[in-house]
Amino acid sequence: MAGSFSRRGFLSAVGALGVAGATVGCASAAGRSGSGAGAGLPSSAAAHAHEGLMTFIGSYTSSQPAGRGVEIAMRDMNGVLAPSGTLDGVADASFFAWSPDHAFLYVTNEQPQGSITAIDVSTHEPRIINTAPSGGNAPTHLSVHPSGEYVLTAHYGDGTVAVHRRNPDGGIGENTALVQHPGAEPHAHQVLVDPSGKWVVTVDLGADSVFVHAFDAGELTQHQQLALPAGTGPRHLVFKGTTAYLLAELNSTITVLGWDPEAGNLTAGQVISSRAPEAAGENFPAEIAITRDGRFVYATNRGDDTVAVFSVDNGALTFQSATPTGGNWPRHCALDPEETSLFVANQRAGTITRLARDAETGALTPTPDSYACPSVAAITFHG
Repeated sequence: MAGSFSRRGFLSAVGALGVAGATVGCASAAGRSGSGAGAGLPSSAAAHAHEGLMTFIGSYTSSQPAGRGVEIAMRDMNGVLAPSGTLDGVADASFFAWSPDHAFLYVTNEQPQGSITAIDVSTHEPRIINTAPSGGNAPTHLSVHPSGEYVLTAHYGDGTVAVHRRNPDGGIGENTALVQHPGAEPHAHQVLVDPSGKWVVTVDLGADSVFVHAFDAGELTQHQQLALPAGTGPRHLVFKGTTAYLLAELNSTITVLGWDPEAGNLTAGQVISSRAPEAAGENFPAEIAITRDGRFVYATNRGDDTVAVFSVDNGALTFQSATPTGGNWPRHCALDPEETSLFVANQRAGTITRLARDAETGALTPTPDSYACPSVAAITFHG
């Protein structure tokens, strides 16, 4: 595997990530911008906050073309996004995580000297609370513990996982743990808490492993390392009860994992391609999502530029279809709260496209709806 940051630069494709002195807080497509760190949206944007579903979009400010960091759009009843404002001072915003009450949003600032930013959304006028060092290199993913007391961050650049306490005002507090994944070149790509709330699960692309950690009062203790075949490159997983679905970036597969929450152990089962049978050429899957009812799984394919649809039967996956995203390099995707649409962040195209979803069959259908955002990385909904 190539060096950590050079490989991430290749996969991001549109520019050197983590460049010092990146320009942040550029105006949105509507020409609005915030007034600095710690400030809320301008009044014009705040006035729009009640006209639809507040939607947060993250992008790489140090890529070319430069993204806008964190911007806010409003999604109307037809699923169309309209720009509403930009928060200044959030560099290279690559992933989001909500507090349990959805009053606070946390963002990774994916730079060599990584940081994470806390945003207060409780008044529907988003305001930056603080930005704090994440403790590692190139944070790519974060989660909030179900207790609401801790924020957990995975670092792709150096293969570390950090834990920070949440302050009473929702801001990033003291660091309580920093663990290093083993291996010659670890690249932690995801950290999340299992459905029972007892364990912290981390996915490491470079170590070809999924780790399970015991979590106690902000401390992490490694409990299991589930090693996958060399060259798998696991990236992200999603849980549904006692089953997890693990998407692999380097070999374009999804592995079905059995999960024992009492023992804290994962067991590998079915392995299925993330691509359509006829797909050919290079491909690097990026994001995996599952419906609330657990009947359908979706996976983005960078290279094929599709979202693959899988049905779930007693935990097992069956490929159904692959729908073109209408863009290039689909890094992230998110179901809206109603699960009537899947929104796809096409990083190289600089667009978010909407795929309409059939709730009964799980099928996705392209729509003409497209939102422009240079070097887009992630999307999330305040709902």
